[in-house]
Amino acid sequence: MVPQHSTFEKSKKAILLLEDGTLFVGKGFGATGKISGEVVFSTQMVGYPEALTDPSYKGQVLTLTYPMIGNYGVPSNELNLGLPLYFESDHIQVQGLVIHELCHEPFHWASTRTLDKWLLDEGVPGIYGVDTRRLTKKLRTHGVMLGVLQVFDTGQEIDLDTVLKDGKNIADPNLTDLVKEVSVKQPVKYGVDGKKTVVLIDCGVKYSIIRNLLKRGINVVRVPYDASASEVLAYNPDGVFLSNGPGDPKKCVKTIDCVREVVDKVPFMGICLGAQILALALGGDTYKLKFGHRAQNQPALDLSSRRCYITTQNHGYAVDIESLKKTPLEMWFINANDKTTEGVKHKSKPVFAVQWHPEASPGPYDTELLFDKFAKTLEAP
Repeated sequence: MVPQHSTFEKSKKAILLLEDGTLFVGKGFGATGKISGEVVFSTQMVGYPEALTDPSYKGQVLTLTYPMIGNYGVPSNELNLGLPLYFESDHIQVQGLVIHELCHEPFHWASTRTLDKWLLDEGVPGIYGVDTRRLTKKLRTHGVMLGVLQVFDTGQEIDLDTVLKDGKNIADPNLTDLVKEVSVKQPVKYGVDGKKTVVLIDCGVKYSIIRNLLKRGINVVRVPYDASASEVLAYNPDGVFLSNGPGDPKKCVKTIDCVREVVDKVPFMGICLGAQILALALGGDTYKLKFGHRAQNQPALDLSSRRCYITTQNHGYAVDIESLKKTPLEMWFINANDKTTEGVKHKSKPVFAVQWHPEASPGPYDTELLFDKFAKTLEAP
């Protein structure tokens, strides 16, 4: 193992400006340039390659609270089963990255480049030297905020007047169709030898979800988020799976319409955004959380067994518990911290969804059993 030495330019300056006028000045890495987005934080301690490539972060500026990032570098784009082995999509999805300390010389057997080089290669700006504790406390108190992140060219000075002017007109990514940006455009098939076939409605699927289905001998047909029920059912699937994804679930009108029809016909499982869309499709409601759940240690309590699982989560919206009373769904899991909805299931059909990520990547794999549960529903006559 040989440590990789960074080609980092130490003289690049960077700023992060929040919509309330709070300004953070730091050092830039990755690409130069200016981006905007919703500034969020994650308390995960490991797994930055998986997090940065998670499509659920589309439109967001990610703050990682762990103090040093980049210490084990970035792995290769090696493929397995036609999917990148170490990433959750084909490229970085976050708008920008905010960290406290950047490791310039990572050391790991699987590393092929530094975090700085990876962001540079993919045109994503990052800022370090930021007091991420202060930033996180502000977001926890106020709630997530829009922000501008800019990395200046080497030697370029910061024009504060221009910076502050930029902060007054930041576009809210949640008002756009973010799911359209991360969904496939045409159907893609994975696996050919499985006994069962599942249509996966892609709202921004993490590749680990597909890996988990393939591992259980299930063929997967990945279709665009706006596929109609007739298009989904034309594959004669044994079940339908609805993925995670970014943004406001109420923007996914066509997906909601599709789910409303297919849940009456085949077994169904949803994850994260998929849980929210299922609730909306069957008459429930969703709302935006103050600062969301983005971590690897969120406790999800099974209301039937009273067992609590530690889970990986990444979402900014949740299902309204009270709204479930007018639906055929019932509460299944609840968050032990803030009592928000973590899972729902149909009262009479093989239909369920959870708010967290049982595929982990990164995080605990304790709830992969949910994929086994879904696979069993496919076997039912």
